[in-house]
Amino acid sequence: MYKILFLHGFFASGQCVPAVALREAFAGRAEVITPDLPMHPKEAVVYIRELIKADQPDLLIGNSCGAFYAQIVAPAVGIPALLGNPHFRMTEFLKQRIGEHQYKSPRKDGNQKFVIDEALIAEFAEMEAMQFLNNYNPNFRDRIWGLFGEQDTLAHFEPLFLEHYTHSFHFPGGHTPTAEEVRAWYVPLAEKMLEGE
Repeated sequence: MYKILFLHGFFASGQCVPAVALREAFAGRAEVITPDLPMHPKEAVVYIRELIKADQPDLLIGNSCGAFYAQIVAPAVGIPALLGNPHFRMTEFLKQRIGEHQYKSPRKDGNQKFVIDEALIAEFAEMEAMQFLNNYNPNFRDRIWGLFGEQDTLAHFEPLFLEHYTHSFHFPGGHTPTAEEVRAWYVPLAEKMLEGE
């Protein structure tokens, strides 16, 4: 049975709508691992690498900030990745949202509150600056696919994606896909990637 590791967006958790929809869509065909990611990016990347080492997934799927992480990790570990609305400039997103917030879906540790501050933004800035340098592998141009919502009002990074990768797809949705959009667009692309197409 295939294994898929799903990496959620910044305000989300492993119980967000896309995570649950992927688990349901692949039930009986693939194990979909949907962890809660740490808020801090360096900690998150270390945690993702540990999960990959332990669980040996066949595919990474990320949404938004999770897609940012997937793009960084995938070439380094040699696993293909599907990036849903990747947010390659998290600092721009976070600078407008300094202060206390709540996660939009439940987290396993029960902690729903977090704070965006300058230190967190600086940490993302450091990772952002190196995201296409440290682990970028030209041999992975065809193994990292992008899926972009035509109604996405938060992340507009398809041109930057296409500077580095070749497979770009569109779906008629927004930044965070609905369960129906996950089934209609994410799942068929993930199936193709698992089959090595």
